[in-house]
Formats: sequence, C-alpha cells, structure tokens
Amino acid sequence: MNQVPGDAENAHSSSVESCPSLRDVHSINPTQLMARIESYEGREKKGISDVRRTFCLFVTFDLLFITLLWIIELNVKGGIETALEKEVLHYDYSSSYFDIFLLAVFRFKVLILAYAMCRLRHWWAIAFTTAVTSAFLLAKVIISQLFSQGAFGYVLPIISFILAWIETWFLDFKVLPQEAEEENRFLIAQDASERAALLHPGVLSDGQFYSPPESVAGS
Repeated sequence: MNQVPGDAENAHSSSVESCPSLRDVHSINPTQLMARIESYEGREKKGISDVRRTFCLFVTFDLLFITLLWIIELNVKGGIETALEKEVLHYDYSSSYFDIFLLAVFRFKVLILAYAMCRLRHWWAIAFTTAVTSAFLLAKVIISQLFSQGAFGYVLPIISFILAWIETWFLDFKVLPQEAEEENRFLIAQDASERAALLHPGVLSDGQFYSPPESVAGS
C-alpha cells in the first residue's frame, strides 16, 4: 500500500532534479552575450589585434636594431662616410655588412605587408623570410671573411639569425593561435546569443500589462 506514494515521490524528485538544467538554459543573459559580441566586433573594427600589433612592433624593432648595429660598425671602421663608400659603393660580399642590413629591410617589408596591411592568417610569409634569412646568413658565414673583422663579424649575423627565428616563434605560437581562439570564442558567443534569442523571444512592453477595471461593488 505504501509503494505507490513512494514511487510518486521518487518520480517527483527526479523531475525536480531535472529542473536545474532547464533553469540553466533560461538563465542565459542575452544582454551579456550581446555585450561580448559587440566587444569582439569592436576588436575586428580596429583592424588588428593586440598580439598582432606586438608582433609588428617586434618586426620594426628588428629593423631598427640591425640598423643601429650596422651604424655602430660603420663608425668603428673609421667614419660613416668612408665606411659607407666602401661597403655600399664598393660592395664586397666577403667583407661588407650592407647585405645584412638589406636582409633586415627585406624581412620588415614582407612581414609588415603580409601581417599588418594584408592581415594574413597563415605562416607561409614568415616561413619564407626566415628560410631566406637563414640560408643567406649560413652561406655568408661559411664563404665570407667576417670572423676576421672583429666582434661585429660575430654579432651582426648571430643577432639577425636569432631575431628572425624569434619572429617565427612569436607568430606561430602566439599570434595565430590566440587570434584563432578569439575567433572561436566569438562564434560560440554568437551562437549562444542566437539560442538565447529563441529562448527569450522578447520582453513584454508596459502596454501589454494591464489591470482589469474594478468591478462594481455588490455585483
């Protein structure tokens, strides 16, 4: 005789346990979702993400740092004008550092064009510049006589090689994955907002709430 109320109580408790999932679905706040979507759209309107801007700044630093080292090397050789005439006008592959400076300019132009102006989301441009830089520097170190010219024979090729590979690492492990993650979050938030719009079709206006007229006393 007591089994029927017990079964009814168990069914009621199971139905109550299933209610939190429904409450969780209806607890979606479309205002917060729309605010998140607008924040992502605002980032897209800026045209470039923060991590990509940092990458472009590092590429600019690469060019400026190599240029600074090259100018210091020109001064060490006995004056900028004399050294420029020797390294640029009378260029010699085995002893000049001018080509290392041009290599930095090449990296700067290709990477800024690809990842700042064209906003490329692939690694082929950085792979191309790093491959060209590595091959050129290895050939120059093996064939040329830079090591016989003092410390700059070691510093400029090594610094240029390291900066090129740091740029590759930063783009491949920071810029592209972070931008892909932000795009996935945007798509998830957009999908959640569409579901929330279906669950909450609209807020009733004040005109839809009214009180019935008072009844006549005694009626």
